[in-house]
Amino acid sequence: MNKIVAIIVTYNRKVLLNEAIDALLNQTFNQFDIYIVDNASTDGTYDYIQQKIDQFQNISYMNTGENLGGAGGFHYGIKKAVEQNYQKIWIMDDDTIPTPTALEELIKADNILQDYGFLCSDVKWIDGNPCAMNVPNISNSWISNTQYLSYGLLNVSQCSFVSCFFSSDIVKQVGLPLKEFFVWGDDAEYTKRISEAKDSYFVSKSIVVHKMNSNIPTDISQDSPDRLFRYKFSYRNMYYVNKKQGNKLSMLLYYYGIFLDIKKILRSQQSGKWKKIKIIIKGIRDGRKFKPKIEYINQ
Repeated sequence: MNKIVAIIVTYNRKVLLNEAIDALLNQTFNQFDIYIVDNASTDGTYDYIQQKIDQFQNISYMNTGENLGGAGGFHYGIKKAVEQNYQKIWIMDDDTIPTPTALEELIKADNILQDYGFLCSDVKWIDGNPCAMNVPNISNSWISNTQYLSYGLLNVSQCSFVSCFFSSDIVKQVGLPLKEFFVWGDDAEYTKRISEAKDSYFVSKSIVVHKMNSNIPTDISQDSPDRLFRYKFSYRNMYYVNKKQGNKLSMLLYYYGIFLDIKKILRSQQSGKWKKIKIIIKGIRDGRKFKPKIEYINQ
């Protein structure tokens, strides 16, 4: 067993998953294992990648038995990795395609910093531009923490789960991601929790490609009807994230964002305006009573 494990959470995207696995197998630093956490896909995912599972001993496939959402899948995989005594954990979605040196650069940063919360990669879209959904939040204290800038390392407070690297020790310290989030916002909450415990960094030389359909941030006013159900989780979860900040400004910004979203919905040419507004209202109401418990792994 290696000391590092890469965790890919997947659901019904077998072709992209296969490409992501190939990218992991082509890493210049190859001393790591791979966990495929399958959220009970119904598209024949296991059969599609079975040859790779049988061929490479460092690949482990695990089916969650039901769709736990991205949040539940990462909770499941990270918990398993810590219990199996891996020292470092590298997590990503199934549409994350790491460039060959992505992990090597994370390892270099790990060696330079030694004591940190998380490391995150530079996430590009398929055209080479920054992926709008995956731009990390720069830490407010970055200006007093510039000693690593020459190495391409910037102090950040939050990032997405599209290539995030951290230790099992920090998981034991801050707990696991909140599986109750299901989708959206779990990465913001978890990485903020980690960076509040230890300084965390954006690694500019570690590059991955996020193969999203478009490079436009999610927008309920324009999204397709089959994706609208996700937004109830988004508004609920972000209510929790902002409320947890413990200051009035965070909640004011949350409600201002809601105001802008409703304004865009009313001005849009798409149908189902009141359905979308009802989803937002339900998300807020659910957020007010949403109190998930952080699960800690026994030391």
